[in-house]
Amino acid sequence: MSESGAAAVASAAGAASNWRRATGIAGAAIGVIAAGAAAGVAIERMTVGRGMRQKARLALDSTGPYGSLRGTPGKAYADDGTELYYEVDDAETEEALNPRRRRLFGRKAPAPVTVVFSHGYCLNQDSWHFQRAALRGVVRTVHWDQRSHGRSARGVAQIEQDVPVTIDQLGRDLKAVLDAAVPEGPIVLVGHSMGGMTVMALADQYPELIRDRVVAVALVGTSSGGLADVSFGLPVAGVNAVRRVLPGVLKALGQQAELVERGRRATADLFAGVIKRYSFASRDVDPAVARFAERMIEATPIDVVAEFYPAFTDHDKAAALESFRELPVLVLAGVKDLVTPSEHSEAIADLLPDAELVLVPDAGHLVMLEHPEVVTDRLADLLNRAGAVPAGATVSGYGSSTAQPG
Repeated sequence: MSESGAAAVASAAGAASNWRRATGIAGAAIGVIAAGAAAGVAIERMTVGRGMRQKARLALDSTGPYGSLRGTPGKAYADDGTELYYEVDDAETEEALNPRRRRLFGRKAPAPVTVVFSHGYCLNQDSWHFQRAALRGVVRTVHWDQRSHGRSARGVAQIEQDVPVTIDQLGRDLKAVLDAAVPEGPIVLVGHSMGGMTVMALADQYPELIRDRVVAVALVGTSSGGLADVSFGLPVAGVNAVRRVLPGVLKALGQQAELVERGRRATADLFAGVIKRYSFASRDVDPAVARFAERMIEATPIDVVAEFYPAFTDHDKAAALESFRELPVLVLAGVKDLVTPSEHSEAIADLLPDAELVLVPDAGHLVMLEHPEVVTDRLADLLNRAGAVPAGATVSGYGSSTAQPG
């Protein structure tokens, strides 16, 4: 959104009494926030009829395996009683590994390590689809949905006590999942965006757990703090205007969730364009992958979007990174990430000088979906270094989000 677009969001804050008018603007604002951003963006003129675009979305929804992987379900309970949903993919025995697995990871059985994946804001555990597919059966993995996301329940403290969501709370949620799903044995922690912040919050509150049980960490497209200064690709005047009005707009929209959701559906085309802008950087992302990301974000209710947003401004976990200093660490980001710019990953790497820093060209915020082969390859290398899979194992070339010619 240009400066005039930012002004439109500002006008929405004063139009709370006219919700039918405001929901059109809300559709744009929600889409940006759902993609992890804090402001709007300019959208190219649509040249295809709305009916045709709707049919295309339905067709994309019915194709591809994205988000279809399921494991053994389990439930953990946060300290406020919130039910947290997770799934476990167990490692196969050496005899059960199929030929492709043996080619990728060798014949030696992997060490009894559990890799725990934490997803980002307005996503769910399925956002790790490609990495989950590549590692399935090779090493034990746990995929969980953050509170109020995916199959996890709405936050009890938020619903019953009106307690704000904090990144520290998410760190305690992760501890509850580990207690339930990984009560013993070594752990590799993997977090994207908000999930990476969750991992940092865990380290901040439970440094002894990191010291005693964590054997490696991967931080993907995330930040240790300073998110209040991110411009999201907007001009200075535009981002300043949005910062002033957006918290109030979101709070008001969250209080009118049912009406806003109708407006959000009515602005689906605009919503899709915003998501693509803030999620991906390359031009040839498979439309089915883009639609997969859109579906995950669409599934996040506006009141959840609103209640999580303030936590990011307060997030500051640079000091917690010290707990990772002696561990193998992967820090990876897309060079064109507008949500958590790659400079934030570079700042993390500066505090962890022995970490591997990987900056992926032509990649945006959802780098693990946009360039899954790169992310999975570097993650496999991290698992090698941690002893979770045999040395020499790679998954280079496995999984691609690039559109294939018909």
